[in-house]
Amino acid sequence: MSDTNKQLQEKIAQAKLGGGQKRIDKQHEKKKLTARERIEYLLDEGSFEEMGILVTHRTTEFGMDTQKFYGDGVVTGYGTIDERLVYVFAQDFTVFGGSLSETHAEKICKIMDHAMRVGAPVIGLNDSGGARIQEGVRSLGGYADIFYRNVQASGVVPQISAIMGPCAGGAVYSPAMTDFTLMVQDSSYMFVTGPNVVKTVTNENVTSEELGGARTHATKSGVTHFTASNDIVCLEQVKQLLSYLPQNNQSKPEMLPYELSEELREELEAVVPDSSNKPYDMHSVISGIIDEESFFEVHKDYADNIIVGFARLGGRSIGIVANQPMSLAGVLDVDSSKKGARFVRFCDAFNIPLLVLVDVPGFLPGTDQEWNGIILNGAKLLYALSEATVPRVTLITRKAYGGAYDVMNSKHIGADMNFAWPTAEIAVMGAKGASEIIFRREIAAAEDPELKLSEKEAEYAEAFANPFKAAQRGFIDEVIQPKDSRRKLMKAFAMLETKNVEGPKRKHGNIPL
Repeated sequence: MSDTNKQLQEKIAQAKLGGGQKRIDKQHEKKKLTARERIEYLLDEGSFEEMGILVTHRTTEFGMDTQKFYGDGVVTGYGTIDERLVYVFAQDFTVFGGSLSETHAEKICKIMDHAMRVGAPVIGLNDSGGARIQEGVRSLGGYADIFYRNVQASGVVPQISAIMGPCAGGAVYSPAMTDFTLMVQDSSYMFVTGPNVVKTVTNENVTSEELGGARTHATKSGVTHFTASNDIVCLEQVKQLLSYLPQNNQSKPEMLPYELSEELREELEAVVPDSSNKPYDMHSVISGIIDEESFFEVHKDYADNIIVGFARLGGRSIGIVANQPMSLAGVLDVDSSKKGARFVRFCDAFNIPLLVLVDVPGFLPGTDQEWNGIILNGAKLLYALSEATVPRVTLITRKAYGGAYDVMNSKHIGADMNFAWPTAEIAVMGAKGASEIIFRREIAAAEDPELKLSEKEAEYAEAFANPFKAAQRGFIDEVIQPKDSRRKLMKAFAMLETKNVEGPKRKHGNIPL
């Protein structure tokens, strides 16, 4: 081997060792993998090709000219997951705390540019202390370069962010603009301003975990879509998520082999209780319709009065949006509307058909909801479904009341196929409330107002607490038995496979943000 080749091999070996610094977070040392270990576990064996391994920073101020490490705190490149091309970067906390420098950012931008040109997903494994303060505005400019590419790649290729360590300050905005964010419990956190700044400005005492830990963002803010107990589980979630997605916006998700059989599901007959006031778990409906154990729920711990997630139906990848009667009776509120709208827009951007399961009594009333913009936020879900051009199928299992009926993928806003179970109730409002308004004078004049209300309530229910009026008008394509749901939905999505819709010519719409 020549001296030049020896020198090259030595540099590469040194680069792969990283900075050689010990990790700060000793408490979770056993749970955490190094940047290279993460990439090795995530990608198919032997598939990773590194880019920019010999890059070093250009800073000379503050003694930085004597502290240079190959790779400059981030490992970038491409490889495959289940033989599908992906681009990946993993920040290396052992090199300057994974802080972002000008060259660090350039490496990330380079793989994002490649991903957009060839049409492949981008996966970021974030573990960084933030901007490298020795570089000043150059590191801030590096963040902005990444942000710009996040926007350019949005709706073009899937972008996935796994937060596997600290992510603070301006660094949080890049994951926020990607399609899905995953966090590791007890070892990752995200916030714009840390606990010390919060203490100084607001006099609040709060820990990093309380302020921006995985649990906080999964339940309170909705920033993170998935949480994991450790790095390995997080990386497995990335793989599972990717299996439902296409490579880019010009392709469709992979159709898995599936052999048709007897597709009746008798268990669905007993899911909806006899009383319309009794709750039931919409997960039971989902599991009775989809391929066995194929549901991958998104935002599981946030706004649980609506369920969103990916599943397979006859081997086909679909997105599911479903009201959850077990939480707030399945009403739509501010958080559930935002949650549903974002998921719908992702599915539409990447050619993933949508199944909407409806049991919604309306929008949540109250000053808190009105003052926090239920009008604007409810309109987000309405807008998202109205603009979606992917195959859209609706199944009404029970209540579909008021404006929420319109919002939840009704025929009127462009749904392709709308089914209903015999238990469906499609009306402006519930029978009791409607009767109190319509028959107010009759009830007031009756000798026994309560008995009269009960009679009128039954009269109204007979007229409207069923799906047949809507079916007569063509708003429901077919009233089906619950056990037939899987078979009917499979046929509907197969029929809609080649759906093609060209919207009006425009730069873009103006969704009510």
